[in-house]
Amino acid sequence: MDKAKIDRINFLAKKSKTEGLTEAELNEQKELRKEYIASYVNNLKAQLENTYIQDENGNKTKLKKKGE
Repeated sequence: MDKAKIDRINFLAKKSKTEGLTEAELNEQKELRKEYIASYVNNLKAQLENTYIQDENGNKTKLKKKGE
């Protein structure tokens, strides 16, 4: 997610606390939050998919999904 969208999320959050949001701004905030969460989850999944565990002998094992 780009910096402009994060800045917009922060602006809407501050505005909601001080003066309130219009219906259009509430919808925009909701959509931006969904996009932010999806981006965060995707980044976390990518990081976990590239994670290895190293044992005491130096052997590396790829981290597996639960249930695999």
